Amino acid sequence: MGFSTFIKFTLVDNMKTFTFLASLISIVGFVLAAPAERPVPISHSSFYNRPSYTSSRPYSSATPTGKNGVNGPVSLAASLVSDGVLSYATPSALSRFNYTGALAYKGIRIAPPPTPSGGLGTNGSIPYYHPLSDFDFQSINLALNQEWIELDLFHHGLAKFSVEEFEEAGLNAEDRYLIQFMAEQELGHATLLTNILGPRAAKQCTYQYPFEAVREFVDFCQKLTRFGESGVYGFLEHLNSRDSAQLLLQSITTEARQQMIFRQFEGLFPMPVWFETGITQSMAWSLLAPYLVSCPAENPRIEWQNFPALNIEVCREVYLTWELPGKIVSYNNSYITTTTAGPPEYVAWISQLNTTFTPLLEIDGQNGMTYQPFGRVYGDDTAPIVNGTMFIMITDETSM
Repeated sequence: MGFSTFIKFTLVDNMKTFTFLASLISIVGFVLAAPAERPVPISHSSFYNRPSYTSSRPYSSATPTGKNGVNGPVSLAASLVSDGVLSYATPSALSRFNYTGALAYKGIRIAPPPTPSGGLGTNGSIPYYHPLSDFDFQSINLALNQEWIELDLFHHGLAKFSVEEFEEAGLNAEDRYLIQFMAEQELGHATLLTNILGPRAAKQCTYQYPFEAVREFVDFCQKLTRFGESGVYGFLEHLNSRDSAQLLLQSITTEARQQMIFRQFEGLFPMPVWFETGITQSMAWSLLAPYLVSCPAENPRIEWQNFPALNIEVCREVYLTWELPGKIVSYNNSYITTTTAGPPEYVAWISQLNTTFTPLLEIDGQNGMTYQPFGRVYGDDTAPIVNGTMFIMITDETSM
């Protein structure tokens, strides 16, 4: 069974409800001191077929020992000893190598290391930053719609709430400017993906949002950027256009930073997991679709499945209610939720590197319950699976 047969899908943030310890940690500040400058060590493996060099410079005063026990005076603040390896070096030493790879003051040429074999797109060909398949186009089209709503969301929140309301929520002028800067980042991301997709690229839509207070706004931003980030992780490696994937990667890493900032604005621990999870395009689209109200007629249709909605009441016992398929959703009432799954039997918890299944119990029509799993990523004394933002769904099987 594939992901497409899952019938329900939702997003939950467990930091507030599941992990009390991590919530407490979030109030502690951390300061990382910058390390003092020191000579840069040069790995032996970085040098190949180097000639030995042991002539003394007039200012040399020490005799370091090479790998084979050969003494040589300090020259260049580093010594090329008879085993052909640079023992150690400093920035001043490295500056004495000229751009040809030669020792500038001796005219000795040192060959650069050979390029390792393998790799893709390393033959000097010109990058082509456009879709190479319908899968590419529809994946990037979904990502562009995600960027557009984030741009609108950040501007909308700044316009909707007064300075006093932001201040009461603990967000000062610098915090508000950071949200404005994140909106500018989204304009850059939307421009990038529009250029990749070309004339058919989607334009901005109108949206609806589930918040009436500043803290609710911040919480929604945290969740929206979470599934936007995970949605790209889910398809990035499958794109035919590796060149486009690279540019998209460089934008989604910025979105990861946005998500962390909104967690901190909300008083949550900024990065409570070891690995960020990826989800499929249909999962991301099912989460995004309810917030799109209307879109320009020329926007290309988003060709991914919409799953029926799943609602959750979170505690150690997790109570679930779900919709039946066939509901009209999203912009212009142009999408219908579907499923190919059988009767619901399990709850899938998607987090980090794991998908964990728990039995769906006390099923009564479109209601049921399950228990939060307590597994860890690699076993005892490693990161708990349930932490941060969880993606959960109801399914009929545990094979994936």
